Amino acid sequence: MSGSFFLNWFRPLYDALFAPSLPFDLRWRLLTLQPLASLTYTMKYPTWIFSPAYTVLRIPTRRPNDPLRALVFQPPQKQKQKSGNDDKLRPLHLDMHGGSFMGGIAEYDAPFCALLARSTGAVVISTQYRYCPRHHFPTAHEDIEDVSLYLVQNAERLWGANPKLLTVSGFSAGSNLAYAVSQMGGGLFQWQSETAVKGCVTFYAPVDLRLPPAQKPRPPNYPTKDPLFFLGPLIDSYTSPVRAATITDPRLHPTLADLNALPLNMLLIVPTIDILLDEQLRFAERVKGDIERYSASGERGPKRSLQIEIFEKCLHGWLECE
Repeated sequence: MSGSFFLNWFRPLYDALFAPSLPFDLRWRLLTLQPLASLTYTMKYPTWIFSPAYTVLRIPTRRPNDPLRALVFQPPQKQKQKSGNDDKLRPLHLDMHGGSFMGGIAEYDAPFCALLARSTGAVVISTQYRYCPRHHFPTAHEDIEDVSLYLVQNAERLWGANPKLLTVSGFSAGSNLAYAVSQMGGGLFQWQSETAVKGCVTFYAPVDLRLPPAQKPRPPNYPTKDPLFFLGPLIDSYTSPVRAATITDPRLHPTLADLNALPLNMLLIVPTIDILLDEQLRFAERVKGDIERYSASGERGPKRSLQIEIFEKCLHGWLECE
């Protein structure tokens, strides 16, 4: 069900009508979301429907008979690979699309993923996951853990890609999931492991979900009126049912994660007209301080870095509208 493309297209309508135990307050908001979702998908999908840039993959999960739909982007010219020789294997990259945890399709990030595969020679995977309000934390995070483990176990066999060169990226909600990858798999993706997440790039990342959207600090240039204010409870529905129980969980709140549980190298793309501005700046400042203390301690370990790029007068999600 979660991997069904056409069901995901009409997911808000389907969940509004058939999802069990949803309050009416969320059901009517889902009905208003459906036209917006359909418009967004229509803008994103047709461009890629006949594209040879990717193939569709169904990734098995911990739920029998419920795979996740993913896209596999490979470099235009495949080079011969020699199994067991790391120098002959291509890098491996996992991307998570945005959508406020409420929806989306893997094609959201197709331009970025195709460009990344062409320019770096990496095998790039763009995956979907389950959405709120039908599902709340840790559902999407568990889906991404299943995807990550599958890639590590099968990337070399399927595409000649090296799981030891794993990098990740995410847009909006997908950024939250990207930061969580290095905390998953029982330490399989942390720096002590050969399959540590070597790099992570995030675009307008929610790194602290301890506050609901309505309580996050607004930057000075933020619009006084939000035309989509009525979606607030939906946007918060991935976290709100479990907020009290997960208030200290670094998977959901990467700003709380220990330095050793974060990707080795991080790049944050941050627009200034965004309610997520403050938390990203605080996160970056804290991590940079940790990196400086780590370097000064002389402790043995890999080199780490964090870079933040600020884009003035840009809105949350502006890159996906270009």
